[in-house]
Amino acid sequence: MRNLLFNVAYWVLSIGYGLAAAFAALAPGRAATAWIIRRYVRRMVQAMALFAGIRLTVRGKERLPSGAFIVASKHQSWGDGFATYDQFDDLAFVTGDHLEKFPLLGTVLKKLGAIVVNNCGGHAARAALKERAADANREGRKILIYPEGNLAKIGEKFRYRSGVWHMYRDFDMPVVPLATNLGLFWPQESYRKAPGTATLEFLEPIPTGLPKEEFLTRLEAAIEGKTAELIAEATGRPVTPAVLVLTPDELAKAAAKAA
Repeated sequence: MRNLLFNVAYWVLSIGYGLAAAFAALAPGRAATAWIIRRYVRRMVQAMALFAGIRLTVRGKERLPSGAFIVASKHQSWGDGFATYDQFDDLAFVTGDHLEKFPLLGTVLKKLGAIVVNNCGGHAARAALKERAADANREGRKILIYPEGNLAKIGEKFRYRSGVWHMYRDFDMPVVPLATNLGLFWPQESYRKAPGTATLEFLEPIPTGLPKEEFLTRLEAAIEGKTAELIAEATGRPVTPAVLVLTPDELAKAAAKAA
């Protein structure tokens, strides 16, 4: 019953606020659309607590630097975006182009200034990431990116992609790693939810100026290390490092080569 109630609330809120945001997108500027989306996100976080029994604890906000910066987050759950977006007044976020397939959502994403890139990566995706992230940077907005580019199961991780480093280098912005254990309670895109208290933790910012390999190594170690600790804290089990697995795209390519 808990899962049913939450999923009904999820679709009612998503359709209602989605239609409102689509109409607001007809207005000049993005203020009206952003106002509606902020309320949508707030209601979704409230629905997570009320219907699914998933409450959020947020740690480390005192570590956030002033001005513009990049948040590089672990991505375990469809709820990650709601939980993180709710922490900021104005946040640009990097998302895959799969969301544009939903009716009207592409218009809303464009109006919000979301950074939409091709899920398959490559040179075109990197060029789009650079161009659209530059717009957000010029406006002094904070940027959210998931360096793995995919939803990971608890205990697994994907190869960290270099898009976050390109933004870090090109815009000379600090990067704040963000760890989470929300996937314990709302796994990936699962219908079933588990009640409990999930944690988001903002970690020490990575200062500007590091070379690519050092930056990515440091970023991954921070996110994966703290995420493993948060999972252990919530489950009472020992801290266990995540296992590197292939992304769905990498698995498809490997299968095609083997065929």
